Amino acid sequence: MTTVRGVRTRRVRALPTARTAEPTPAHAVRTHAWFTPWLLVAPAVLFLLAFNLWPTANAFFLAFTNVRVLSGGEFVGFANFERMLSDAQLATALVNSIVYMLVCVPFLLLVPLGLAVLVEKKLPGIAFFRTAFYTPVVASAVVVALIWGWLLDDRGIINSMAVGLGFVTEAIPFLTDRWLVLFSAISLTIWKGLGYYMVIYLSALGGVPRELHEAAAVDGAGALRRFWSITVPGVRNTMLLVSVMITVSALRVFAELYILTNGTGGIGGADVSVVMLIQMYARGFSGNLGYASALSLLLFVITLGPLLLIARINRGRG
Repeated sequence: MTTVRGVRTRRVRALPTARTAEPTPAHAVRTHAWFTPWLLVAPAVLFLLAFNLWPTANAFFLAFTNVRVLSGGEFVGFANFERMLSDAQLATALVNSIVYMLVCVPFLLLVPLGLAVLVEKKLPGIAFFRTAFYTPVVASAVVVALIWGWLLDDRGIINSMAVGLGFVTEAIPFLTDRWLVLFSAISLTIWKGLGYYMVIYLSALGGVPRELHEAAAVDGAGALRRFWSITVPGVRNTMLLVSVMITVSALRVFAELYILTNGTGGIGGADVSVVMLIQMYARGFSGNLGYASALSLLLFVITLGPLLLIARINRGRG
């Protein structure tokens, strides 16, 4: 208590001021050693090196040699690539692979989009149809190809019904004619891939604004016009992604044709239904690893061409 000119006042104790935060030592912030992140990614990096990068580099090297399975080889330069020019079976495989791609891409690019538009609607029982369309995707390609072959055999269900009903007088050679077996395999690929690409389109359709469809409907646009003017532009980027996936998948087809032809397009076969991957498989398992590696490089270049074209189209429209 103090007195100032007759007025008694109380001394007020000063409040403690906040202490200035001291800088945290650098060693307290770093809670792990510098190599800890590398230890975390090391398994993935080792897996990538062992099963992706090393086989790719090794195939590139073997393509310029005449190495075989049970014997060594030597560097032969471009001899394997020169041999391709006179390989008649390779020409057949190229034609079949390109036809496979040209037929699969349009069907698997547009039909799954139409299915996605249909099953996107909230109708009673629509979940059943979504499941039914997606069921072939989870089935094994080998099992589906075996069932397909049983259906298309000369004495299979389809031929038996066609002959029994009088549509044809003799069995249709689905599995023995060059083009029929090729298109039978294409139909199998399309049937099995519809549900997979439908699901991709379903996720993309969620990003298309409903207001655009409502405004177009008010202006009198029909369902087909709204599909081409609103839906297709809205999922354009997804369509480019799907086209890349279909192109790579079609050029790398193997199980469908190999199972449908009972392996005649494979090891040692001169079947006219061979495609590029079966051709590589045949050359590799016959012991000629150098030529098989050269074929793998050729398939890589062929696959890269459509992908670069699609990327250029995407850049031009961007």
